[in-house]
Amino acid sequence: MSAALVTDLYELNMAASYLRRGMVGPATFSLFVRQLPTSRGFLVAGGLESCLSCLEAFGFADDELEWLAGQGFDHDTIERFRRLRFTGEVWAVPEGRIVGANEPLLEVSAPIAEAQLMETILLNQVTFQTALATKAARCRIAAADRFELVDFSLRRTHGVDAGMAAARLSAMVGFSATSNVEAARRYGLRPAGTMAHSYVEAFPTEGEAFRAFAEDFPGRTTFLVDTYDTLDGVRTAIDVIGDLDLRDNVGIRLDSGDLAGLARAARAMLDDAGLHRVRIFASGGLDELDLQRFAVSRAPIDAVGVGTQMGVSADAPSLDSAYKLVAYDGRPVLKLSAEKMTMPGAKQVHRSSPPTPDLLALRDEPAPPASEPLLVPVMRHGRRLAPDTLDQAQTRFERDLAALPASALDLGTPQAPSTRVSEQLTALAADLAARIHQRTRRTAATS
Repeated sequence: MSAALVTDLYELNMAASYLRRGMVGPATFSLFVRQLPTSRGFLVAGGLESCLSCLEAFGFADDELEWLAGQGFDHDTIERFRRLRFTGEVWAVPEGRIVGANEPLLEVSAPIAEAQLMETILLNQVTFQTALATKAARCRIAAADRFELVDFSLRRTHGVDAGMAAARLSAMVGFSATSNVEAARRYGLRPAGTMAHSYVEAFPTEGEAFRAFAEDFPGRTTFLVDTYDTLDGVRTAIDVIGDLDLRDNVGIRLDSGDLAGLARAARAMLDDAGLHRVRIFASGGLDELDLQRFAVSRAPIDAVGVGTQMGVSADAPSLDSAYKLVAYDGRPVLKLSAEKMTMPGAKQVHRSSPPTPDLLALRDEPAPPASEPLLVPVMRHGRRLAPDTLDQAQTRFERDLAALPASALDLGTPQAPSTRVSEQLTALAADLAARIHQRTRRTAATS
Protein backbone atom coordinates (compact mmCIF):
# COMPACT_ATOMS: atom_id res chain seq x y z
CA MET A 1 0.00 0.00 0.00
CA SER A 2 1.35 3.43 -0.93
CA ALA A 3 1.23 5.79 2.02
CA ALA A 4 1.42 8.93 -0.11
CA LEU A 5 -2.16 10.13 0.42
CA VAL A 6 -2.85 8.05 3.53
CA THR A 7 -1.89 11.08 5.54
CA ASP A 8 -3.19 14.29 7.07
CA LEU A 9 -3.22 17.41 4.93
CA TYR A 10 -0.85 19.29 7.20
CA GLU A 11 1.85 16.69 6.50
CA LEU A 12 1.63 17.55 2.80
CA ASN A 13 1.63 21.27 3.61
CA MET A 14 4.82 20.95 5.67
CA ALA A 15 6.54 18.69 3.15
CA ALA A 16 5.73 21.11 0.32
CA SER A 17 7.15 24.00 2.31
CA TYR A 18 10.33 22.11 3.21
CA LEU A 19 10.91 21.22 -0.44
CA ARG A 20 10.11 24.71 -1.71
CA ARG A 21 12.69 26.17 0.69
CA GLY A 22 15.39 23.64 -0.03
CA MET A 23 15.18 22.11 3.44
CA VAL A 24 16.52 18.66 2.64
CA GLY A 25 18.67 18.06 5.71
CA PRO A 26 18.39 14.75 7.57
CA ALA A 27 15.72 14.59 10.26
CA THR A 28 15.05 12.00 12.92
CA PHE A 29 11.55 11.42 14.23
CA SER A 30 10.81 9.21 17.24
CA LEU A 31 7.55 7.27 17.66
CA PHE A 32 6.62 6.39 21.24
CA VAL A 33 3.69 6.10 23.66
CA ARG A 34 3.66 8.87 26.25
CA GLN A 35 1.82 6.97 28.98
CA LEU A 36 0.17 3.59 29.26
CA PRO A 37 -3.57 3.13 29.77
CA THR A 38 -4.30 2.59 33.46
CA SER A 39 -5.17 -1.05 32.81
CA ARG A 40 -1.84 -1.80 31.12
CA GLY A 41 1.45 -2.72 32.76
CA PHE A 42 3.30 -3.13 29.47
CA LEU A 43 2.95 -2.88 25.69
CA VAL A 44 3.70 -5.48 23.03
CA ALA A 45 5.29 -3.95 19.95
CA GLY A 46 3.23 -4.51 16.82
CA GLY A 47 2.76 -3.03 13.37
CA LEU A 48 6.38 -2.82 12.25
CA GLU A 49 5.97 -5.15 9.28
CA SER A 50 3.07 -3.06 7.97
CA CYS A 51 5.11 0.11 8.44
CA LEU A 52 8.08 -1.22 6.48
CA SER A 53 5.82 -2.30 3.64
CA CYS A 54 4.30 1.18 3.51
CA LEU A 55 7.71 2.86 3.48
CA GLU A 56 9.01 0.65 0.70
CA ALA A 57 5.92 1.30 -1.43
CA PHE A 58 5.82 5.05 -0.82
CA GLY A 59 5.28 7.20 -3.89
CA PHE A 60 2.66 9.43 -5.52
CA ALA A 61 0.69 7.97 -8.42
CA ASP A 62 -0.20 10.19 -11.38
CA ASP A 63 -3.89 10.32 -10.47
CA GLU A 64 -3.00 11.29 -6.88
CA LEU A 65 -0.82 14.14 -8.11
CA GLU A 66 -3.56 15.29 -10.45
CA TRP A 67 -5.98 15.38 -7.55
CA LEU A 68 -3.50 17.32 -5.39
CA ALA A 69 -3.08 19.88 -8.15
CA GLY A 70 -6.81 20.46 -7.92
CA GLN A 71 -6.45 21.11 -4.17
CA GLY A 72 -4.14 24.08 -4.67
CA PHE A 73 -0.64 22.59 -4.75
CA ASP A 74 1.35 24.37 -7.46
CA HIS A 75 3.11 22.77 -10.41
CA ASP A 76 6.61 22.91 -8.88
CA THR A 77 5.38 21.19 -5.71
CA ILE A 78 3.59 18.52 -7.72
CA GLU A 79 6.79 17.77 -9.62
CA ARG A 80 8.79 17.57 -6.40
CA PHE A 81 6.21 15.16 -4.98
CA ARG A 82 6.40 13.11 -8.18
CA ARG A 83 10.09 12.37 -7.54
CA LEU A 84 9.68 11.70 -3.83
CA ARG A 85 10.44 8.24 -2.45
CA PHE A 86 11.39 7.11 1.04
CA THR A 87 15.19 6.84 1.05
CA GLY A 88 15.88 6.86 4.77
CA GLU A 89 16.62 4.43 7.56
CA VAL A 90 14.54 3.02 10.39
CA TRP A 91 15.58 1.73 13.79
CA ALA A 92 12.82 -0.13 15.57
CA VAL A 93 11.82 -2.46 18.35
CA PRO A 94 11.07 -5.77 16.59
CA GLU A 95 7.52 -7.04 16.82
CA GLY A 96 6.73 -9.18 19.83
CA ARG A 97 9.06 -7.35 22.20
CA ILE A 98 7.61 -5.83 25.36
CA VAL A 99 8.16 -2.10 25.92
CA GLY A 100 7.09 0.67 28.25
CA ALA A 101 5.98 4.29 28.11
CA ASN A 102 8.33 6.81 26.46
CA GLU A 103 10.48 4.05 24.99
CA PRO A 104 10.73 4.58 21.21
CA LEU A 105 8.98 1.90 19.22
CA LEU A 106 10.67 3.14 16.08
CA GLU A 107 12.80 6.04 14.86
CA VAL A 108 12.87 7.29 11.28
CA SER A 109 15.83 9.18 9.81
CA ALA A 110 15.50 10.69 6.33
CA PRO A 111 15.40 14.03 4.51
CA ILE A 112 12.85 15.98 6.50
CA ALA A 113 10.07 16.04 3.91
CA GLU A 114 10.22 12.24 3.56
CA ALA A 115 10.30 11.61 7.29
CA GLN A 116 7.50 14.11 7.92
CA LEU A 117 5.18 12.49 5.40
CA MET A 118 5.45 9.13 7.17
CA GLU A 119 3.95 10.37 10.45
CA THR A 120 0.28 9.55 9.93
CA ILE A 121 0.61 6.08 8.44
CA LEU A 122 3.24 4.99 10.96
CA LEU A 123 1.18 6.21 13.91
CA ASN A 124 -1.89 4.54 12.45
CA GLN A 125 -0.24 1.15 12.08
CA VAL A 126 1.86 1.09 15.24
CA THR A 127 -0.77 2.54 17.56
CA PHE A 128 -3.55 0.15 16.63
CA GLN A 129 -1.45 -2.97 16.25
CA THR A 130 0.46 -2.38 19.49
CA ALA A 131 -2.81 -1.84 21.37
CA LEU A 132 -4.25 -5.00 19.84
CA ALA A 133 -1.16 -7.14 20.47
CA THR A 134 -1.14 -5.98 24.08
CA LYS A 135 -4.82 -6.85 24.56
CA ALA A 136 -4.26 -10.30 23.04
CA ALA A 137 -1.28 -10.79 25.34
CA ARG A 138 -3.47 -10.03 28.35
CA CYS A 139 -5.83 -12.79 27.19
CA ARG A 140 -2.88 -15.14 26.98
CA ILE A 141 -1.78 -14.20 30.50
CA ALA A 142 -5.32 -14.69 31.82
CA ALA A 143 -5.62 -18.14 30.31
CA ALA A 144 -2.48 -19.23 32.16
CA ASP A 145 -2.00 -21.97 29.56
CA ARG A 146 -4.99 -23.87 30.99
CA PHE A 147 -6.87 -23.78 27.68
CA GLU A 148 -6.25 -22.87 24.07
CA LEU A 149 -7.20 -19.46 22.66
CA VAL A 150 -8.76 -18.97 19.23
CA ASP A 151 -9.16 -15.64 17.44
CA PHE A 152 -12.84 -15.03 16.65
CA SER A 153 -12.55 -11.30 15.97
CA LEU A 154 -12.88 -10.81 12.21
CA ARG A 155 -16.60 -10.02 12.14
CA ARG A 156 -16.22 -7.33 14.80
CA THR A 157 -12.92 -5.63 13.96
CA HIS A 158 -12.88 -2.14 12.50
CA GLY A 159 -12.34 -3.27 8.94
CA VAL A 160 -10.82 -6.22 7.15
CA ASP A 161 -7.22 -5.03 7.51
CA ALA A 162 -7.78 -4.84 11.26
CA GLY A 163 -9.15 -8.37 11.22
CA MET A 164 -6.04 -9.62 9.43
CA ALA A 165 -3.84 -7.85 11.95
CA ALA A 166 -5.82 -9.32 14.85
CA ALA A 167 -5.30 -12.86 13.59
CA ARG A 168 -1.57 -12.36 13.03
CA LEU A 169 -0.86 -10.53 16.29
CA SER A 170 -2.93 -12.89 18.44
CA ALA A 171 -0.91 -15.78 17.00
CA MET A 172 2.25 -13.85 17.83
CA VAL A 173 1.32 -13.80 21.53
CA GLY A 174 0.16 -17.39 21.84
CA PHE A 175 -3.30 -17.91 20.31
CA SER A 176 -3.41 -21.35 18.75
CA ALA A 177 -5.84 -20.78 15.86
CA THR A 178 -8.05 -18.28 14.07
CA SER A 179 -11.51 -18.37 12.50
CA ASN A 180 -10.18 -15.99 9.80
CA VAL A 181 -9.61 -18.23 6.79
CA GLU A 182 -7.59 -15.76 4.72
CA ALA A 183 -5.36 -14.94 7.67
CA ALA A 184 -4.77 -18.65 8.23
CA ARG A 185 -3.74 -19.03 4.59
CA ARG A 186 -1.62 -15.89 4.46
CA TYR A 187 0.25 -16.34 7.74
CA GLY A 188 0.37 -20.13 8.01
CA LEU A 189 -2.02 -20.31 10.97
CA ARG A 190 -4.39 -23.09 11.98
CA PRO A 191 -7.99 -22.36 10.91
CA ALA A 192 -10.72 -23.23 13.40
CA GLY A 193 -14.50 -23.11 13.21
CA THR A 194 -17.67 -24.85 14.29
CA MET A 195 -21.23 -23.97 13.25
CA ALA A 196 -23.67 -21.14 13.88
CA HIS A 197 -27.07 -21.21 15.54
CA SER A 198 -28.58 -20.60 12.10
CA TYR A 199 -27.33 -24.02 11.00
CA VAL A 200 -29.15 -25.71 13.86
CA GLU A 201 -32.29 -23.66 13.24
CA ALA A 202 -32.28 -24.58 9.53
CA PHE A 203 -33.04 -28.24 10.37
CA PRO A 204 -36.34 -29.55 11.79
CA THR A 205 -34.62 -30.71 14.97
CA GLU A 206 -31.34 -30.16 16.78
CA GLY A 207 -30.53 -33.84 16.46
CA GLU A 208 -30.91 -33.76 12.68
CA ALA A 209 -28.63 -30.73 12.46
CA PHE A 210 -25.96 -32.42 14.57
CA ARG A 211 -26.18 -35.64 12.60
CA ALA A 212 -25.91 -33.84 9.25
CA PHE A 213 -22.91 -31.83 10.34
CA ALA A 214 -21.15 -34.90 11.74
CA GLU A 215 -21.77 -36.84 8.55
CA ASP A 216 -20.39 -33.99 6.43
CA PHE A 217 -17.38 -33.24 8.67
CA PRO A 218 -16.62 -36.45 10.57
CA GLY A 219 -12.99 -35.51 11.19
CA ARG A 220 -13.69 -32.10 12.74
CA THR A 221 -17.05 -32.06 14.43
CA THR A 222 -17.95 -29.53 17.11
CA PHE A 223 -21.60 -29.19 18.07
CA LEU A 224 -23.03 -25.82 19.11
CA VAL A 225 -25.29 -26.98 21.92
CA ASP A 226 -26.99 -23.83 23.26
CA THR A 227 -29.46 -22.93 20.48
CA TYR A 228 -32.46 -24.06 22.54
CA ASP A 229 -31.56 -25.65 25.88
CA THR A 230 -27.87 -26.12 26.55
CA LEU A 231 -27.92 -29.32 28.59
CA ASP A 232 -30.52 -30.88 26.28
CA GLY A 233 -28.15 -29.96 23.47
CA VAL A 234 -25.33 -31.77 25.26
CA ARG A 235 -27.53 -34.88 25.58
CA THR A 236 -28.33 -34.70 21.87
CA ALA A 237 -24.66 -34.36 21.02
CA ILE A 238 -23.85 -37.39 23.17
CA ASP A 239 -26.47 -39.43 21.33
CA VAL A 240 -25.16 -38.43 17.90
CA ILE A 241 -21.53 -39.07 18.91
CA GLY A 242 -22.52 -42.55 20.08
CA ASP A 243 -24.72 -43.38 17.10
CA LEU A 244 -22.06 -42.35 14.57
CA ASP A 245 -19.15 -43.63 16.67
CA LEU A 246 -17.30 -40.30 16.33
CA ARG A 247 -13.80 -40.59 17.71
CA ASP A 248 -11.43 -37.86 16.48
CA ASN A 249 -11.60 -34.07 16.88
CA VAL A 250 -15.01 -34.07 18.51
CA GLY A 251 -16.26 -31.26 20.71
CA ILE A 252 -19.17 -29.23 21.97
CA ARG A 253 -19.37 -25.44 22.04
CA LEU A 254 -20.99 -23.30 24.73
CA ASP A 255 -21.83 -19.75 23.62
CA SER A 256 -24.16 -18.31 26.26
CA GLY A 257 -25.14 -18.43 29.92
CA ASP A 258 -22.96 -19.38 32.89
CA LEU A 259 -20.18 -20.86 30.79
CA ALA A 260 -18.12 -22.19 33.71
CA GLY A 261 -21.14 -23.81 35.35
CA LEU A 262 -22.41 -25.24 32.09
CA ALA A 263 -18.94 -26.55 31.28
CA ARG A 264 -18.86 -28.44 34.59
CA ALA A 265 -22.30 -29.92 33.97
CA ALA A 266 -21.45 -30.81 30.38
CA ARG A 267 -18.14 -32.38 31.39
CA ALA A 268 -19.90 -34.58 33.93
CA MET A 269 -22.45 -35.69 31.34
CA LEU A 270 -19.77 -36.43 28.75
CA ASP A 271 -17.63 -38.33 31.21
CA ASP A 272 -20.61 -40.36 32.43
CA ALA A 273 -21.14 -41.36 28.80
CA GLY A 274 -17.49 -42.40 28.52
CA LEU A 275 -16.72 -39.49 26.19
CA HIS A 276 -13.65 -38.21 28.00
CA ARG A 277 -12.01 -37.29 24.70
CA VAL A 278 -14.76 -34.82 23.70
CA ARG A 279 -13.52 -31.25 24.14
CA ILE A 280 -15.47 -28.30 25.48
CA PHE A 281 -15.16 -25.01 23.61
CA ALA A 282 -16.47 -21.73 25.08
CA SER A 283 -17.23 -18.39 23.39
CA GLY A 284 -19.51 -15.39 23.69
CA GLY A 285 -18.25 -11.83 24.26
CA LEU A 286 -15.38 -12.89 26.51
CA ASP A 287 -12.47 -10.76 27.68
CA GLU A 288 -9.34 -11.46 29.70
CA LEU A 289 -11.11 -11.10 33.05
CA ASP A 290 -13.58 -13.82 32.04
CA LEU A 291 -10.68 -16.00 30.96
CA GLN A 292 -8.95 -15.40 34.26
CA ARG A 293 -12.06 -16.53 36.15
CA PHE A 294 -12.21 -19.71 34.07
CA ALA A 295 -8.55 -20.41 34.78
CA VAL A 296 -8.68 -19.65 38.49
CA SER A 297 -11.82 -21.73 39.01
CA ARG A 298 -10.37 -24.54 36.89
CA ALA A 299 -13.47 -24.69 34.74
CA PRO A 300 -13.25 -27.79 32.50
CA ILE A 301 -12.88 -25.77 29.31
CA ASP A 302 -10.43 -26.89 26.64
CA ALA A 303 -10.50 -23.90 24.29
CA VAL A 304 -11.99 -20.41 24.18
CA GLY A 305 -12.90 -18.22 21.22
CA VAL A 306 -12.14 -14.54 21.84
CA GLY A 307 -13.64 -12.03 19.46
CA THR A 308 -14.86 -8.48 19.94
CA GLN A 309 -13.09 -7.63 23.17
CA MET A 310 -9.69 -8.61 21.78
CA GLY A 311 -10.21 -7.53 18.17
CA VAL A 312 -10.96 -3.90 19.07
CA SER A 313 -8.96 -3.81 22.33
CA ALA A 314 -12.26 -2.79 23.87
CA ASP A 315 -11.12 -1.43 27.23
CA ALA A 316 -8.13 0.46 25.80
CA PRO A 317 -8.78 0.97 22.07
CA SER A 318 -6.18 3.70 21.64
CA LEU A 319 -2.75 4.68 22.90
CA ASP A 320 -1.29 8.10 23.68
CA SER A 321 1.20 7.76 20.85
CA ALA A 322 3.34 10.48 19.30
CA TYR A 323 5.75 10.93 16.38
CA LYS A 324 8.08 13.80 17.20
CA LEU A 325 11.06 15.48 15.58
CA VAL A 326 14.12 14.90 17.77
CA ALA A 327 16.93 16.02 15.45
CA TYR A 328 17.28 18.08 12.28
CA ASP A 329 20.29 18.85 10.11
CA GLY A 330 22.81 17.77 12.73
CA ARG A 331 21.23 19.44 15.77
CA PRO A 332 19.05 17.83 18.44
CA VAL A 333 15.65 19.45 19.02
CA LEU A 334 12.92 19.11 21.62
CA LYS A 335 9.42 20.28 22.43
CA LEU A 336 8.67 22.01 25.74
CA SER A 337 4.86 22.00 25.71
CA ALA A 338 3.29 21.39 29.12
CA GLU A 339 2.91 17.66 29.82
CA LYS A 340 4.14 16.92 26.28
CA MET A 341 7.85 17.65 26.52
CA THR A 342 9.98 15.46 24.30
CA MET A 343 13.53 14.18 24.68
CA PRO A 344 16.06 15.22 22.00
CA GLY A 345 18.25 13.15 19.73
CA ALA A 346 18.21 9.69 18.20
CA LYS A 347 17.84 7.18 21.01
CA GLN A 348 18.39 3.65 22.18
CA VAL A 349 16.77 1.62 24.96
CA HIS A 350 19.09 -0.73 26.82
CA ARG A 351 17.63 -3.66 28.73
CA SER A 352 19.48 -5.55 31.45
CA SER A 353 18.35 -8.49 33.54
CA PRO A 354 15.35 -7.71 35.76
CA PRO A 355 14.72 -6.05 38.09
CA THR A 356 17.06 -3.42 36.59
CA PRO A 357 14.91 -0.79 34.80
CA ASP A 358 15.38 -0.15 31.10
CA LEU A 359 17.74 2.71 30.26
CA LEU A 360 16.66 5.34 27.72
CA ALA A 361 19.81 6.86 26.25
CA LEU A 362 21.19 8.62 23.22
CA ARG A 363 21.85 6.17 20.43
CA ASP A 364 25.59 6.83 20.33
CA GLU A 365 26.12 6.42 24.09
CA PRO A 366 28.09 3.36 25.22
CA ALA A 367 25.84 0.49 26.21
CA PRO A 368 25.77 -0.52 29.88
CA PRO A 369 27.51 -3.82 30.67
CA ALA A 370 25.44 -6.99 30.18
CA SER A 371 22.62 -5.16 28.43
CA GLU A 372 20.92 -5.58 25.06
CA PRO A 373 19.55 -2.86 22.76
CA LEU A 374 15.83 -2.90 22.05
CA LEU A 375 16.00 -0.86 18.85
CA VAL A 376 17.77 -2.44 15.89
CA PRO A 377 18.28 -1.21 12.32
CA VAL A 378 15.50 -2.60 10.13
CA MET A 379 15.70 -0.38 7.02
CA ARG A 380 18.44 1.49 5.15
CA HIS A 381 18.22 3.52 1.94
CA GLY A 382 14.48 2.89 1.89
CA ARG A 383 14.75 -0.91 1.85
CA ARG A 384 14.28 -3.34 4.71
CA LEU A 385 17.41 -5.14 5.79
CA ALA A 386 16.13 -8.64 6.48
CA PRO A 387 12.80 -10.46 6.60
CA ASP A 388 11.24 -11.08 9.98
CA THR A 389 9.03 -14.08 10.64
CA LEU A 390 6.06 -14.69 12.88
CA ASP A 391 8.01 -17.48 14.58
CA GLN A 392 10.78 -15.03 15.49
CA ALA A 393 8.26 -12.56 16.88
CA GLN A 394 6.64 -15.34 18.93
CA THR A 395 10.03 -16.28 20.39
CA ARG A 396 10.78 -12.67 21.33
CA PHE A 397 7.40 -12.32 23.02
CA GLU A 398 7.76 -15.50 25.04
CA ARG A 399 11.19 -14.44 26.27
CA ASP A 400 10.09 -10.95 27.28
CA LEU A 401 6.87 -12.20 28.87
CA ALA A 402 8.81 -14.60 31.08
CA ALA A 403 10.95 -11.72 32.35
CA LEU A 404 8.08 -9.39 33.32
CA PRO A 405 7.47 -8.92 37.04
CA ALA A 406 4.17 -10.09 38.47
CA SER A 407 3.15 -6.48 39.17
CA ALA A 408 3.20 -5.69 35.43
CA LEU A 409 1.21 -8.84 34.62
CA ASP A 410 -1.62 -8.00 37.02
CA LEU A 411 -4.82 -7.65 34.99
CA GLY A 412 -6.61 -5.38 37.45
CA THR A 413 -4.19 -2.81 38.81
CA PRO A 414 -0.88 -3.33 37.00
CA GLN A 415 2.31 -1.44 37.76
CA ALA A 416 4.47 -0.83 34.73
CA PRO A 417 8.23 -1.26 35.17
CA SER A 418 10.06 2.04 35.35
CA THR A 419 12.50 3.39 32.77
CA ARG A 420 15.63 5.33 33.65
CA VAL A 421 16.99 8.19 31.55
CA SER A 422 20.74 8.40 31.04
CA GLU A 423 22.70 11.28 32.52
CA GLN A 424 23.88 12.34 29.07
CA LEU A 425 20.36 12.48 27.65
CA THR A 426 19.07 14.29 30.74
CA ALA A 427 21.86 16.85 30.48
CA LEU A 428 21.26 17.42 26.76
CA ALA A 429 17.53 17.98 27.33
CA ALA A 430 18.20 20.42 30.17
CA ASP A 431 20.77 22.34 28.13
CA LEU A 432 18.47 22.66 25.12
CA ALA A 433 15.55 23.71 27.33
CA ALA A 434 17.70 26.40 28.96
CA ARG A 435 18.78 27.73 25.57
CA ILE A 436 15.20 27.88 24.33
CA HIS A 437 14.02 29.67 27.46
CA GLN A 438 16.89 32.15 27.14
CA ARG A 439 16.10 32.79 23.49
CA THR A 440 12.41 33.22 24.31
CA ARG A 441 13.21 35.76 27.04
CA ARG A 442 15.50 37.68 24.65
CA THR A 443 12.79 37.78 22.00
CA ALA A 444 10.21 38.96 24.52
CA ALA A 445 12.53 41.68 25.78
CA THR A 446 13.09 43.16 22.31
CA SER A 447 9.49 42.96 21.15
